[in-house]
Amino acid sequence: MTAVKWVTAQRGVSAGQLDAAVTAVDRRGALLVGQAGVGKTVLARAAAERFTRRHPKATVHWISATASARRVPFGAFSHLVEVTGTGEAAALLTRARAALCPAGANVLVVVDDAHLLDNLSATLVHQVAVTAAARLILTHRSTEQPPDAVTALWKDELLARLDVEPFDSTQTTRLVEAVLGGPLESASANRIFTLTEGNPLYLRHLVDGAVQAGNLRAVDGVWQLRGEMPLTAALSDLISGHLSAMPDPVRTVLQYLAVEEPLPVRELSAVAGGDAVEAAEAAGAVTVVSRGAELVVQPVHPLYTETVRGSLGLLTARRLRTELVEQFSARTTTHLSDRLRWTALAIDSDRAPEVTDILTAAWQAMQLGDLALGERLARGALDRSDGLPARLALAHSLSWQGRGRDTDDALSLVDTDALSEWELTAWLLPKVANQFWMLRESEEAVRVLHETRARISEPAPLNTIDALAATFAMSAGRPAEAIEIAGAVLSATTADDLAIAWAASAAALSSARMGRFADVDTFTERCLSAAHPGLVRYASGLGQVQTALLTGNIAQAEDLARHYLGFAEFEQPGRAIGEVILGQVLIAKGELDAAVTTLRHATAALRDTGYSWGPMGLMHLTKALGQQGLGAAAAEALHRAEAGHGMRSQLYAPELHLARAWTLAAGRDLHGATAAARAAVRDALRSGQRGVAMLAFHDAVRLGDTGGADGVARLSAELDCVLGHAVMRHVQALAARDGTELDAVADEFDRLGMVCAAADAAAQSAVAQAAAGKRKAELAARARAAELAQRCGNPLTPALERVVNPLPLTGREREVAIMVATGLSNKDIAERLSISVRTVEGHIYRACIKLDVEDRTMLAQAVAASRIGGTGTS
Repeated sequence: MTAVKWVTAQRGVSAGQLDAAVTAVDRRGALLVGQAGVGKTVLARAAAERFTRRHPKATVHWISATASARRVPFGAFSHLVEVTGTGEAAALLTRARAALCPAGANVLVVVDDAHLLDNLSATLVHQVAVTAAARLILTHRSTEQPPDAVTALWKDELLARLDVEPFDSTQTTRLVEAVLGGPLESASANRIFTLTEGNPLYLRHLVDGAVQAGNLRAVDGVWQLRGEMPLTAALSDLISGHLSAMPDPVRTVLQYLAVEEPLPVRELSAVAGGDAVEAAEAAGAVTVVSRGAELVVQPVHPLYTETVRGSLGLLTARRLRTELVEQFSARTTTHLSDRLRWTALAIDSDRAPEVTDILTAAWQAMQLGDLALGERLARGALDRSDGLPARLALAHSLSWQGRGRDTDDALSLVDTDALSEWELTAWLLPKVANQFWMLRESEEAVRVLHETRARISEPAPLNTIDALAATFAMSAGRPAEAIEIAGAVLSATTADDLAIAWAASAAALSSARMGRFADVDTFTERCLSAAHPGLVRYASGLGQVQTALLTGNIAQAEDLARHYLGFAEFEQPGRAIGEVILGQVLIAKGELDAAVTTLRHATAALRDTGYSWGPMGLMHLTKALGQQGLGAAAAEALHRAEAGHGMRSQLYAPELHLARAWTLAAGRDLHGATAAARAAVRDALRSGQRGVAMLAFHDAVRLGDTGGADGVARLSAELDCVLGHAVMRHVQALAARDGTELDAVADEFDRLGMVCAAADAAAQSAVAQAAAGKRKAELAARARAAELAQRCGNPLTPALERVVNPLPLTGREREVAIMVATGLSNKDIAERLSISVRTVEGHIYRACIKLDVEDRTMLAQAVAASRIGGTGTS
């Protein structure tokens, strides 16, 4: 990647601010102040180039001050100012100023790194400003002490001081995305910002290095950082050079921080010396901040310790860790995070904890959602004891990260014939769960689970096996069976926490999808009260969110979704799973652009895992793209969803039908779309998922299908939920072509926060009002549909397309014309609509006459130009 790409972003200091300071009447220029690498030089150089374009006859002097030239009078100006002989300083300065700025000349002097000027050079610059002999732009590193003459420039208001700050997190992400040419995964964006702190120079080198190393790569169009961000040689040399100039005690402090950061002042002072810590703070190498009642030390920039860490030998690093562990061993702490930190530090020291303590910490880390730390600790335990407990901890950490083959390898060396019933159960759970989801060997996993269960007689292990069987039944699309099995586990007095967590989460989600809304919170509370690995909670969380959607509480659904998203913070795959849940809420709200972005990130992160969340996320992504009218993109996402679908995601088969329905709708195959939506209803009802059936009915009605009115009425009576009553009202009004009632339905969906659904109802009202000859009401409904559509990003559903920017064609002519615009041949159209090719040709001929176009190609262009929200072909 070229450097040019990295200098085009908007800065806190704008070009206008800097140019205004350079040309101001009451100032002589600007002083750019900031940390190393924030882009001061780039801003100064760009300003000088703009000055030259505005003043072609002007002279621009570029001076780069350096540490070596600082030892020589006028060292920075030696290439511009000839000083011969000796004399008083005043006379020398006068001659130098005259040589630099001839009388009457238009001169701009740019001094880069002005803090490195020798005193005479600094005085020269000050005099140039005082005498108005030239315009000035100076850069100054905020961590360095400049000569007094430079300080006086802005204190005496001769130059405008402009502070150049690093990019914030949003700016950092936008810059990286602009350079990479595509969206950046949120978890990866957080990692990049944490490491660079928005410093453009560091950002450029680290991103370039990560791309070259293959650690930063595009997956399904989304850039993901996996592994480390290696330091480039240039950046390493730059930082190393800066650190080498620091005193030895300061570098010692940074060495301790390189193996663990932040560190309490007390412990760091004990190993490095109190004077060294103070010297490091004074040198600007570290900062000291309050954390609760304690003062802690952290590097002024993460790359300082990253650079030092790379230079430490194995024995030195081990010695430093041992010294820190010895200090912390005397400390009593009840904070779990502190215990996990010191355990992780100790496993690579000479004071390693007991294996049981390491394993306890590994499970605790996984419960908090930190799977990477859980894996590190588990491997540390395995290095010391190659027993079943360490292999189980490692297997769980790998499996939850979606690394199915690694998980199987970790468990394959266990001799199951030598295991007790408890040990066999503990081995069986990750083994078959990994087979079912990650390795996609679902049928084999179910077989092994049942065969192994026959070898167990103790109640508690049986409870745990049955809890997993409940999740298998749920995932395989048998939620009623899952609830029955889970109920038996939850009522057993012998069930342990893991069994309760598995069973309760399966029961919570199954209950929500079956429409047993009153049971969802009870099961969720059982799940969350168990001491279990954190990822299990997402199934119950999805159950809560879908319950809130069906009961008409969209705000609560979003709050819950963001709560579960926040649980993972930026840890994968937890964050991606949370994004799948949130994406469903965003679609329900009609925030389709946000839903597409969120779900693209999630599905890219989940692509190489076996989680059923991946196919489900693709189903919802397809649905969002279809509602935007992006037919080709929807078809591509649908293909991936179908490829990843299987027994492990059979529960979501109705969603797959709905994804297919909206894909067909985007291609304007409304007959096929309606058939797919009806298939979703049938599949949901067949598997007892009444809540999902109501969601499918809703999509069918939005697509214009009124054939399920009786089914909606029966289901609404059974579920007695807010959304069910709204859907029943909608389908009845649409069947009766009652425009006034459809207006009321639109208002109801708008009140619920379902804006896209409201827009469709308003559009359907406009059609009904037109059919009734009520022109005034029709126009009002059209305006209402357009206003609602604009609020949700101008989607392109069939209902909206018919009334917003409509084509002057009959329904069938319009349908054929849109299929022509999507690239279908006459034969393809005939087969899709079950009509003859000659009939298709007739529709195309009449459409061309009405739109005053000459041929099929121009017809496609006219159709594309009339559509809102997108072309449907991208």
